[in-house]
Amino acid sequence: MCGIWAVFGSETNLHTVCAHAFSKIEHRGPDAWRVEYDKQLKNCCVGFHRLTIVDCTYGMQPMRLHQYPHRMLTCNGELYNCKELKTEHDFNYETFSDVECIFHLYEKFGIEKCIRSLDGVFAFCIVDIPKRKIFLGRDPYGVRPLFRIISENGVLGICSEAKGLTALVTDLNGSKKTLEPFPPGTFEEFDILEKGTVKLVRSERYFNPGDRPFFNTFVPWQDLPQYKHEENIKKLLTMAVRKRLMADRRIGCLLSGGLDSSLVAAILVKETKKINLPYKIQSFAIGMDGSPDLEKAKQVAKYLDTDHHEVIFTEEDVKNVLDDVIYSLETPDITTIRASVPMYLLSKYILENTDTTVVFSGEGSDEVSQGYIYFRDAPNPQAAHEESLRLLREIYMFDGLRADRTMAAQSLELRVPFLDLQFSHYYLSIDPELRQPKDGIEKFLLRNAFENTDILPHDILWRPKEAFSDGVASKKKSLFVILQEIAAKRIQEPFDKDDAAKKYPHCSPVSTEALYYREVFEKSYPNLAEKFLPYYWMPRWVEGVKDPSARFIKHYNAGES
Repeated sequence: MCGIWAVFGSETNLHTVCAHAFSKIEHRGPDAWRVEYDKQLKNCCVGFHRLTIVDCTYGMQPMRLHQYPHRMLTCNGELYNCKELKTEHDFNYETFSDVECIFHLYEKFGIEKCIRSLDGVFAFCIVDIPKRKIFLGRDPYGVRPLFRIISENGVLGICSEAKGLTALVTDLNGSKKTLEPFPPGTFEEFDILEKGTVKLVRSERYFNPGDRPFFNTFVPWQDLPQYKHEENIKKLLTMAVRKRLMADRRIGCLLSGGLDSSLVAAILVKETKKINLPYKIQSFAIGMDGSPDLEKAKQVAKYLDTDHHEVIFTEEDVKNVLDDVIYSLETPDITTIRASVPMYLLSKYILENTDTTVVFSGEGSDEVSQGYIYFRDAPNPQAAHEESLRLLREIYMFDGLRADRTMAAQSLELRVPFLDLQFSHYYLSIDPELRQPKDGIEKFLLRNAFENTDILPHDILWRPKEAFSDGVASKKKSLFVILQEIAAKRIQEPFDKDDAAKKYPHCSPVSTEALYYREVFEKSYPNLAEKFLPYYWMPRWVEGVKDPSARFIKHYNAGES
């Protein structure tokens, strides 16, 4: 996990722009930083904040190689098949950095085959000076963030987070511009013109959820027995965890005691024992007094024998970090903010009290395997399948965003095995009817794949779905109630729906809580909500529900969890 930043074509003093903007993403890479101004290109500045995860000695960016001295690469990512690519294509690596393979793939095959050959998570920028080209690319699900700003007068700015480009928005007043997330599963090609300005010449979507990956390095497709879904699911999820062990820093995991985080933790512990890591896996759980998650997480940690850390937070903690959470997230979305508060507090604890830097988590499982409670109300299997694809297309704006920003804010790297391309493609290719909830149980197929394996206690494997933002609070008082009370104290005027809609016509706040989130968001990201958030996250196929909390869905059974 790192932070990338670059500006091309700006006639504003680049030193001034850099001073105002580049440091805003320092949290993504506190170990080292570098800024380069290329003399062959006018008005070109490329910067990098590094968090050392792989190759702690070399691999600094912007990367230049002796083999390609007139090209630059900056990348925030982890590429799990870098060694396999080296062997397959006989690449001559100059560093131990996994991202170096991007350089060689681009030079040998061009941008299209390069990006389709990558198994990992990434956001990168290649500057090809002899060809006067810039290429941008982002991983299929947008696990690694990337924003870009393009102005009508040929200025291009990119950054891992939007906060690193807001200063450029101010400097470009008078020129029409667009600051927005770079779309996942996409690469773009720009020409660098004579004056150093740029022109977009190609934008191509190379991957959509459900597509079969270009590579099959780790588990060849022919090694997956037809119709033996449970066996294949176990094999692919295990491999998804195993390949993500690539790290020179300490590895840990989040553990809520729910199915997803518990499965990842269990596989992680099992796989790390095979490679004889010189430490116990640290697991981390968070909750308020009376939280059902804390009890279940403690049970799993004992079963797996992890070095378990339990963090108890209070209403005062929520008050203290709420505005910082919204600034870190760069979204006013209600559901995302609610779920991010405990995750932000937990990542803060990890940074301040442990030496764990790489953190595994269960994000992506609900989207891939129909884990949300509302999937029980899907009208038919195909509709449920299409909903999974929609959720995966948009995960970078909601749960994926939450996972990245809350961890990155504390200089931690999150790894999400459920969004592995081979695993997710296989799971989504199974007959939609088999993937639906069964007997009132979400993710029945996933749970059944690990039945009779003793990988987890039976009651954890079959624990009913509990939304994270609900599970961390007590059953008597949900976290969203606490947040609503905080918002009401900070905005004391009675909420007026018409006034809110007039002030904010896009994604109009529907409550005092939503209005408070929007007000805080607008202070740092004025007039950007329309580009960052298409609509509020809400469950589908439920009537009369206006709040996104799962506790308002008729199937909710937290009392049994």
